[in-house]
Amino acid sequence: MQLFRHLVWLALLLPITIKAQYKPTWESLDSRPVPAWFENAKFGIFIHWGVYSVPAWAPKGVYSEWYQYWLQSGKVFGNNNPSPTAVVDHHNKVYGKDFSYYQFADYFKAEDYDPEAWAKLFEKSGAKYIVLTSKHHDGFALWPSKEATKAFGRPWNAVDGAAKRDLLGDLTTAVKKTSVKMGFYYSLYEWYNPLYRDKKYKEYVNEHMLPQLRDLVNRYEPDIIWPDGEWDQSDTLWQSREFLTWLFNESPVKDKVAVNDRWGKGIRKNHGGYYTTEYEVGATFSRPWEECRGMGFSFGYNRNEDIEDYNSTQSLIYLLTDIVSSGGNLLLDIGPDGHGKIPPIMQERLLEIGEWLKVNGEAIYNTRSWKNKVQWSAGRRDWKPPHGMVSGEAMLKQTVQPEPGYAAKEIFFTANGSTVYAIAPRLPEGRFLIRDVNPSAGTTVQLLGLPRKLAFKKVKEGIEVTVPKLSVQEVPCRHAFAFKITQTI
Repeated sequence: MQLFRHLVWLALLLPITIKAQYKPTWESLDSRPVPAWFENAKFGIFIHWGVYSVPAWAPKGVYSEWYQYWLQSGKVFGNNNPSPTAVVDHHNKVYGKDFSYYQFADYFKAEDYDPEAWAKLFEKSGAKYIVLTSKHHDGFALWPSKEATKAFGRPWNAVDGAAKRDLLGDLTTAVKKTSVKMGFYYSLYEWYNPLYRDKKYKEYVNEHMLPQLRDLVNRYEPDIIWPDGEWDQSDTLWQSREFLTWLFNESPVKDKVAVNDRWGKGIRKNHGGYYTTEYEVGATFSRPWEECRGMGFSFGYNRNEDIEDYNSTQSLIYLLTDIVSSGGNLLLDIGPDGHGKIPPIMQERLLEIGEWLKVNGEAIYNTRSWKNKVQWSAGRRDWKPPHGMVSGEAMLKQTVQPEPGYAAKEIFFTANGSTVYAIAPRLPEGRFLIRDVNPSAGTTVQLLGLPRKLAFKKVKEGIEVTVPKLSVQEVPCRHAFAFKITQTI
């Protein structure tokens, strides 16, 4: 009895370190908070890179990373009502009817690939995380996955193939030397995997998919697992709940990993980790979320796109501020070519966003939605972009180039505690009204990048800030201007 009492007394002295054990139900799994680092990050870079980066072609408005499917199915869909045979016609003309998609792997050599340079670019862009396609729907793996080569009966990963290199592993090593977090996209389904094609789904999941996912987690310890291709089957068939239970309870990344919502048919925007949208404008959720899109209309590099198909830096900055004001993150995609080079226009966009974030980052990182997401001008607020994948250029119509009679978003709001940030798409001059802000006795107002406080006064609608006329040299940045308002009530 004395020993029992001693053990009880000792147990009371020990700190309680029992952690939640998640169960394979959505109720349990959804109770796991999205890691705080993700909600604070706000800006990430998506990278679509694989065998499809060799042909790197699709009709304008179409995903080039779907090249194999467009070719072998004879179907094409996307913006601009593309011809169903557009890819087949292009392929036969350029490569010949007898040239198989699988032969492109022999040209995916990535001979110009410099993961250290990539990692430095990502850090300069101001991105806080990246998500690389470990494997897209064609099944080609960027790491030495034995399952990939076994499934297709030919070298079908980057180490066994022409590159002779662990492309994913090398980038992971380079990125982990920086402040940027590393994540992996992974397609749950594969168009022409023999097991999947023949509907041997149980074998596909147990012998191919789950071993690959566990290998990625155990080998590289990613900060994000970003599944896709989930829509074809239920979360039960994918065994998604069982995998997530292992990931959250037992895996080496159980305490830090973030996951999205793409875990089975009907699951997106209902269960999982953070919610995802794709080529949308104007979304908002009560849960952490992320918009993903390319700089043009494709995720994989599409050499058929021209300059007018790319979003301007201005529109991308407005897109970022709009998304962050609504509580989301922007995952902006780049598509390297088959040689391993990031196209210069994509590098330029990233560097220009990074320059803007150097000045205005505190209005973006670590912030949350304020009580008002935006401040509108007078006019109608029901302008809608064209149907289909929405270009980021639509943000210009909602800000600095509204159609006659339509309202514009004059200010995007974010907040960090009692500090409110009002981000204006135009640099105001003179008296600038910021509505619904209630200052306290200690409130100050500053234009980020300008080393002096601004005069303001309390008015009925909020506060009226006096913005001085600035010389070209004094203007702190381009495109959007963040006013920091401290100690609001």
